[in-house]
Amino acid sequence: MRRTEKAEDLLRQGLDAVGLPYASSQVDSFLTYLAELEKWNRVHNLTGFRTAREIVAKNFLDSLLFLKVLPPTVTSVADIGSGAGFPGIPIGIMRPDLRIILVEPAQKKSVFLRHICHMLQLRNIGVLDKRIEEISGVKVDAVVTRALFTVAEFISRAGHLLSENGVLILSKGLKVREELGELDGIPVEVHDLELPIEKVTRHLVVVKKK
Repeated sequence: MRRTEKAEDLLRQGLDAVGLPYASSQVDSFLTYLAELEKWNRVHNLTGFRTAREIVAKNFLDSLLFLKVLPPTVTSVADIGSGAGFPGIPIGIMRPDLRIILVEPAQKKSVFLRHICHMLQLRNIGVLDKRIEEISGVKVDAVVTRALFTVAEFISRAGHLLSENGVLILSKGLKVREELGELDGIPVEVHDLELPIEKVTRHLVVVKKK
């Protein structure tokens, strides 16, 4: 079996496990994304995950878990500290109806983000190469991030981007309960989801705007 076929099998297996319907064109987009990420990684070190298995599981599928908790009313999303596009680009591939902003101040990463969005013709995704503190005049229904901040920090630093009735969503690891103890009564929802292939638990924390 060729390497791309192994990656495709892993991806399809993971998508089935997450429970997201998908088209062959979306699988093709992910495989192109994988190939470009591997190529750019050799020079620019965009992500710490190197193997196809790691990228598919810990980047692609991990990002798609956000869709399991995204409220159905959401039409716009900002991905803070997007890096090489996670979770924003996988979300955008699967949900072309969503308007997505990738916020990434590092130039080498923002250049890659624009490149891959153009290559995949992801017209629903834009790139903003600014720090979160520098953003003004932007309002979205959901702001997402993968473990870049503590829950309390994210509420403090990203709350100004939320539209009325918006939500903040963070993917957290083992220390999530410790962080929640610092919130001083702020109500949150925590969804414990299994990451396919890796068989580990991700904790998706959802904070609704007051």
